Amino acid sequence: MSGEVVADGSSTVGPLTSAAGELFAEEAPDVNVSVATSGTGGGFEKFCIGETDMSNASRPIEEEEITACEKDGVEYTELHVANDALTVVVSAENDFIECLTVDELKTLWAPEAEGKITEWSQVNPDFPDEEIELFGAGTDSGTFDYFTEAIVGEEGASRSDYNATEDDNQTVKGVEGSPTALGYFGYTFYEENQDTLKAVEIDSGEGCVAPSPETAADGSYTPLARPLFVYVSNKSYSDKAQVAAFVDFYVENNTKIVEAAKFIPLNEDQTSELETAADELQSTA
Repeated sequence: MSGEVVADGSSTVGPLTSAAGELFAEEAPDVNVSVATSGTGGGFEKFCIGETDMSNASRPIEEEEITACEKDGVEYTELHVANDALTVVVSAENDFIECLTVDELKTLWAPEAEGKITEWSQVNPDFPDEEIELFGAGTDSGTFDYFTEAIVGEEGASRSDYNATEDDNQTVKGVEGSPTALGYFGYTFYEENQDTLKAVEIDSGEGCVAPSPETAADGSYTPLARPLFVYVSNKSYSDKAQVAAFVDFYVENNTKIVEAAKFIPLNEDQTSELETAADELQSTA
């Protein structure tokens, strides 16, 4: 078997699909799985005009994207492939932030904070009069969409005077380089950089809870626990043997792939739902 499998989309889910591609290469070394990270929204733009076989997404597809896919006749199958604990981070050198309430995060990130909430003491009077430096996802990112809806209460509602990027590694570098910086991204990126970063506990009204596989699975890490998705073009699956083989491998070895990439695995019910969705995809071929 040979050929290309082309994926684009979420920078959060990208490393998971890349890990799946690396493991798949052991069985099909002549298949090249390419994974780009233009953000969830950017990925759907390409997917819905037929440029990609798969679209990685850190949020469900939205109505306008569904309409775009329908317009160009792109039929697809949604696969819930992993879970995530969207993680707020500060530098390991930060000595004043251990936990933030959802209201404090809203104060920090809401559109009305732009140009006005510039020092940490404005967020909490117990914090120092130090300048705030923010890093976060770009507006094409599903992480941006999820974070703004969960924290601010409206998708896309955010101050714009922050360091925005689709590359989570840039957020890592920015936050670890400043003791007064804060950023957010998927749990995997925190795990990979926990020597230089500190995860902030979140208080949504029931006390401070740290992000972890356990708190994401048991529902206590709210409101930042979320599902992660891969969308598969039904036509690519039907017409391209290498795409079908890769997607089947992704599903059949999901737990192994998720653990290898240090993501949060599906629970039993979610695994059953994934297998059912995969069976329905196979029936379209």
